Amino acid sequence: MRILHVLDHSAPLHSGYTFRTLALIREQQKRGWEPLLMTGPKQQSGERLEEEVEGWHFYRTPEPTGRVARIPVLGEIAIGRAIEARLGELVDRLKPDVIHAHSPVLNGMPALRVARRHRLPLVYEVRAFWEDAAVEHGTSREGDARYRATRTAETYVLKRADAVTTICAGLRDAIVERGVSPARVTIIPNAVDVERFTTDALVDDSLEQALGLAGQWVLGFAGSFYRYEGLDLAVRAMARPEIRERAFKLLLVGGGPEADHLKALADELGVADRVVFTGRVPHEEIARYYGLMDLLVFPRLRHRLTELVTPLKPLEAMAQAKLVAASDVGGHRELIRADETGFLFEPESPQALARCALDVADSEPSRLARMRANGRRFVENERTWARSVAAYSNVYESLTADSLSVSHSQ
Repeated sequence: MRILHVLDHSAPLHSGYTFRTLALIREQQKRGWEPLLMTGPKQQSGERLEEEVEGWHFYRTPEPTGRVARIPVLGEIAIGRAIEARLGELVDRLKPDVIHAHSPVLNGMPALRVARRHRLPLVYEVRAFWEDAAVEHGTSREGDARYRATRTAETYVLKRADAVTTICAGLRDAIVERGVSPARVTIIPNAVDVERFTTDALVDDSLEQALGLAGQWVLGFAGSFYRYEGLDLAVRAMARPEIRERAFKLLLVGGGPEADHLKALADELGVADRVVFTGRVPHEEIARYYGLMDLLVFPRLRHRLTELVTPLKPLEAMAQAKLVAASDVGGHRELIRADETGFLFEPESPQALARCALDVADSEPSRLARMRANGRRFVENERTWARSVAAYSNVYESLTADSLSVSHSQ
């Protein structure tokens, strides 16, 4: 089976989106399927039409040029047309059995048009709702004209795709609320490759010394610094009197739009000596930094996006038998069973985060050992990529060009 994936971006760019993509296609290949990979103009590959990255062949789409391409709404229309043209070329050339478009709807809409022209089945995969992500990134406001237009376009594609997949129950419920039949929506949850994570990594003494963490109890986060991650709450927790009395430090690994704000906040609160910023580190080096963290914290804010979408990082932490503490929002509750596989604390409260960290630090070793083991077992039993990707079998194999319903083609 040849599956043509239409992607927003891919490796060599680093994001949760690209890591999920690579994991999915590795497992698809193991199952004997042939994943074909196309990215849209947001990959910013210049004039390259094809590229080899990490052993995978990617078909690229050049960015639209000219004055129109720089105008927000018209530029998005130009991107959609570029995706549609490139996808049409690749369908003629590669002869796929299925088109599998991954959100945002900027991919979904042109993929739907190409699929209908070529009488191919379309799978549309929702990893997050683009309109909600735009609100979190500050490029839109909930309920404004752009938000409503994006939501309408997304719903249009969801109702006409031959099958819909998504990453978690929160998004599935939101899709069904838009009038999509539950029978057409399949959850392909985020997962990890447990074989790639060790549960007995030794502390890298030289790195610990270099970062000034020796003798400290370390709260940690590794990932992209977006506002919705709530990392300012972790910085504020370090300024709480009950934390200042103890040998606690916060290790923030990564970077992003909030990096400068977080550094300025640490200075303002007088905790710059307690918050360690490493900047971005190579993905293959990340395990060394995880090894220094006593408790991984995920203080996501309470917003529509975080209530609906499950993150990947807590699963990676549990795969390494690390302790995890997260804000009590919907996306976290799908992954973390309170006081069984991890800890949940009140969202948007530095005091609650500080109280949780102290509770963990003062817990009996036997309690923490049990939670580490439970977290690893949860990942092994329920959240491996092999298990997740197996769910595509029924989706793909039930779709053939001859079975397209009349209602979906109109």
